[in-house]
Amino acid sequence: MTPRFKPALGWSEFFSLFKFNRGSVKMFEQAFAQKFKAVDAVSFPYGRSAQWAFFKALGIEGAEVIMPSYTCSVVAHAVSLSGNTPRFVDIDLYDYNMNLDLAETLITPKTRAIIATHTFGYPQDLERLESMVNEAEEKYGQKIWLIQDCCHAFGAEWKGRMVGTSGDVAVYAFNISKLMTSIFGGMLTFQNKDLAQKVRNWRDSNYHKPSLLKSLKRRLYLLVVFFAFYPTIYGLVWWIQSKTPFLNKLTKAYHLDNKIHFPPDYKDKMLGVEASVGLVQLRKYDRIIESRRKKALWYDQNLERRKGWEFPPIINGATYSHYTVRVLDREKVVNESAKRGLHLGTLIDYSIPELECYKTFGQNAILSFKVKNLTVNFPLQIENDFTAKFLSTIKLRCFALIKSIANNILPY
Repeated sequence: MTPRFKPALGWSEFFSLFKFNRGSVKMFEQAFAQKFKAVDAVSFPYGRSAQWAFFKALGIEGAEVIMPSYTCSVVAHAVSLSGNTPRFVDIDLYDYNMNLDLAETLITPKTRAIIATHTFGYPQDLERLESMVNEAEEKYGQKIWLIQDCCHAFGAEWKGRMVGTSGDVAVYAFNISKLMTSIFGGMLTFQNKDLAQKVRNWRDSNYHKPSLLKSLKRRLYLLVVFFAFYPTIYGLVWWIQSKTPFLNKLTKAYHLDNKIHFPPDYKDKMLGVEASVGLVQLRKYDRIIESRRKKALWYDQNLERRKGWEFPPIINGATYSHYTVRVLDREKVVNESAKRGLHLGTLIDYSIPELECYKTFGQNAILSFKVKNLTVNFPLQIENDFTAKFLSTIKLRCFALIKSIANNILPY
């Protein structure tokens, strides 16, 4: 079965698991900042932890934070756990991004930050964002922090401008479903060196050195990932996930438990092995994005336009973390596709204001509620030949061994 996503892992990532990793975190921060046109970058164990740390380091508390209603729930968790209140904004059906007209109406004297998510790799209108923030700051006479959530949009561009290079800070995450991975991990990038140093100092004073056991677990996790997404093996993984509850803890727990919480290691620093894998991924990132753009275009030109299906736009500068199609009978489409050997993802299958833990916020999100039951995503990953080559090598060596044994024991 073809998996719904597959990290672009190869031999270099495999060997990086066994390297001496001293100094790799700092190298990764510097290389990441350079790649995505920032003056500095600060690493974290998760993207959500990075966002939370930004609020804490700057003393942003008891405020309102404007954010999209249709995004990963951990974004809202970071806001809530930092002592702030999320104000949810419905989306635009065209690109799934936060509706900026609606966002503007929610800005009040209590607003201290706006989180703009570039959903599924579609860049938000940077000019409109900057203008909205500037006007609000002038109106209310206070700083409003512009946070760009780039977890789906590493290097995406709006009219030639890279996302994350404007505003105050950009957030990135590196789990295996992201455009590039460092196993787990997160990053903040800055255009202001002093602001970056302030956040780094706070992190260094409040975050801990991770344990050796965690390092070993991360290595084992990635070794499993190398093989789990090989089509033959993935068929079994998919069956276990769809027919049993055994993998729910790994694949769905972050939002299905309806609790506002973080993983227990959210205040660990990034591991050296994670940074080493991230450095390898960073070197191949241009190839990853080029491949995804080509496949998105191929889908746009070749997928059958079935009745009731709504296809995503092809936009210059998008990175296509997902190729999303809205379908009328999602469960039927997913099941039919699975029978043909293709696993379609179901993306963000919730609208945050409808989650039990956020219902008291009483904010409507009609469109995000609508699309959460309609979207499927088609695989966009680049071909990962690591597992195929590895298994092929093992098979050839086994055949060679059998042949050698046969030649030695069988009569001519």
